[in-house]
Amino acid sequence: MHHTYAFKPLPLSFILVLAALISRSVGEVPPNKSHSDVSYYVTADGNHEPVRAAADWSKRREQILAGMQEAMGPLPRPDKPVPLDVQILEEHQEEGYIRRKIAYHTDRPNTRTHAWLLLPLPLGEGRGEGALKNPIARLPAVLCLHQTTPRGKDSPVGLSDRPTLHYAKELAKRGYVTLSPDYPSFGDSKDYDFDADDYVSGSMKAIYDNTRAIDLLQSLPEVDGRRIGCIGHSLGGHNGLFTAVFDDRIKAVVTSCGFTSAHKYKGGDLQGWTSPRYMPLVATRYHNSPDEIPFDFPEILAAIAPRAVFVSAPLHDDNFEISGVRDCLTAAAPIFKLLGAPDKLRAVHPDCAHDFLEPERRQSYAFLDEYLKSESK
Repeated sequence: MHHTYAFKPLPLSFILVLAALISRSVGEVPPNKSHSDVSYYVTADGNHEPVRAAADWSKRREQILAGMQEAMGPLPRPDKPVPLDVQILEEHQEEGYIRRKIAYHTDRPNTRTHAWLLLPLPLGEGRGEGALKNPIARLPAVLCLHQTTPRGKDSPVGLSDRPTLHYAKELAKRGYVTLSPDYPSFGDSKDYDFDADDYVSGSMKAIYDNTRAIDLLQSLPEVDGRRIGCIGHSLGGHNGLFTAVFDDRIKAVVTSCGFTSAHKYKGGDLQGWTSPRYMPLVATRYHNSPDEIPFDFPEILAAIAPRAVFVSAPLHDDNFEISGVRDCLTAAAPIFKLLGAPDKLRAVHPDCAHDFLEPERRQSYAFLDEYLKSESK
């Protein structure tokens, strides 16, 4: 049954100081603020004022980003990012697309992120280098983020895990350029040392890596840089939402099994969000408490508006409780309406457990087509 709702990295000392300054900004994250309610913004004197217009919402949105960066650390914004310096490691011709393994820099000149780049055929006259220099048209692209899985990027492209999670492969056959990078601590980044980097959280490290992945996509001659989306399941589902909040180059995002409200996640115990690859401060500063953490998923959904968000949230997902998902959707929907985009927040609730089954994948692909294959959207 389905229900549809219409750098170089900064020094750690500097990051910690900046995080402290963010947390002390006047009126941004006051004590006992309700992060499940996006109908107001906080004034400089700490009062709650209703969001009645887009200008009001812009104030609350700034406060949401500040709250996320309290828990995750600040997003790096270097004036001159480290050059990507993309290397091609492997290339394979598959049915309907080229699968290319690449490596590139994100934040350090001595380390590389590995990813699979899928390029739909035909690219031009023949294939290989000549084809890449003369594409027949610039195509939309989708950043495809994997779930918690040892082989990381291999999953979305169909080299590991169950077929329900091979969305990069399916989207390439549908005419999208897709990029599937490793999340830190998976795949070729399995030995990533979170304690040795300059990030407050693994979540922010992944967000910044994803912004560089978008830089990479926009650099490709095959890609129309104005038409970029994101899709992910589970870890990839919330990783994609987090990234879309901070990077408005993502015009449409699909999240499968990616979230529920903080109070309904594991009965309100947020320990699952506290590992090094997530947000250790949820434990050490916010005591695993949904009453203390400075952001929640209604805010995250609303902060993406008026861009497009498709949610696949199964009825029997034991990771992300369904009534909490519905609470988040209900809270965020008025912001999409306020910003003139009521149809851009959609959700389906399949009668299954923690998975991304074919009917929901097909609906999500049609959603991406609607917002990425039409330049007028």
